[in-house]
Amino acid sequence: MSTEKVSPPAQQRQDASDDPGSVGIVVPQQHTFVEPLALACGRTLDQYTLVYETYGTLNREKNNAVLICHALSGHHHAAGRHSEADKRPGWWDSYIGPGKPIDTDQFFVVSLNNLGGCHGSTGPASINPQTGAPWGPDFPMLRVRDWVHSQARLADLLGIGQWAAVIGGSLGGMQAMRWSLEYPERLRHCVVIASAMKLSAQNIAFNETARQAITSDPDFCHGRYLAEGKLPRRGLAVARMIGHITYLSDDGLGKKFGRELRSGTFDLGAEEEVEFQVQSYLRHQGDSFSGTFDPNTYILMTRALDYFDLAREYGDDPVAAFSNARCRFMLMSFTSDWRFSPERSREIADALMHANVPVSYAEIESPMGHDAFLLPNDRYQRVFAAYMKRVAAECVGRDAP
Repeated sequence: MSTEKVSPPAQQRQDASDDPGSVGIVVPQQHTFVEPLALACGRTLDQYTLVYETYGTLNREKNNAVLICHALSGHHHAAGRHSEADKRPGWWDSYIGPGKPIDTDQFFVVSLNNLGGCHGSTGPASINPQTGAPWGPDFPMLRVRDWVHSQARLADLLGIGQWAAVIGGSLGGMQAMRWSLEYPERLRHCVVIASAMKLSAQNIAFNETARQAITSDPDFCHGRYLAEGKLPRRGLAVARMIGHITYLSDDGLGKKFGRELRSGTFDLGAEEEVEFQVQSYLRHQGDSFSGTFDPNTYILMTRALDYFDLAREYGDDPVAAFSNARCRFMLMSFTSDWRFSPERSREIADALMHANVPVSYAEIESPMGHDAFLLPNDRYQRVFAAYMKRVAAECVGRDAP
């Protein structure tokens, strides 16, 4: 068991000038676990740190807690702002806060940076206590189940015996599904958004192309760039550009950028090189990302995505896998999402129905591709909010598990 004291809940305040739907100013917390964690790869982490944020209040019965599982490039900062000067709120601020679908007047929300991350939790950029140098490529390979086991320890630390809901989009949805199989008695609802039971060959190919962009950068140094005082920014920027293209849709890109020019002209004889608006946008996305994300973490996360296969250990039978679940499921997908298409969510729904597990499913019209699960959308918000109101209603009068 961990020997450190538990930090008090994150302090939050709501200024009168703030958006009334915001959780306000939030303070990240961290905890170092000293009980060794056995990993699916066969290795063990003797100790590790998780960074997390909380929003709302845990009720007396401790039955209104909601866990937010982040996607590939996500982190613990899901809602609110870290200071008044913050220009951007948390990555899911549109959906977490007072009166929002994940209503912090009703729920105690926990959002963490996964093990292996690069925003404060122990990962490849952290110091390996055995060597005194950054872990780099020596950091253990992780699977989705490893994240779930570490999240369960965080729940124990916070005194949460059972989640009202575990919620995630994309890679986060894979974690939510894994929760329903690894700890079936510890969640009442599983909300899976724009996700799949396993990646398609095309998705694996995109991830490998992105990894090759990183490892081919001369500054990658076989993953030991930190020890060499370097950073493969160009490779990571290209990897992000590749990923970002797959998160959007052709229609969405067309409506946003079309063939508009940022510079240059098509006039005959013009010497200035033409640059399209979409080129400038992608370069900006790549450059911004490469300054804040660790390349080894990107490799680790995409491999965890590739290796995830919910039914593998159940004879490749998803019905047999979901027969172990004891919670209700809510599935949502988006019409223009070609990376995690609605067909993948329908496969999950079909397996759940055949396993006699209660499931609801909504297919949301959106031109925004895979990124739609992060963005405002009236129907998405209404469907999401309606389901979460049902979850909140169940918390009233329910005894602690």
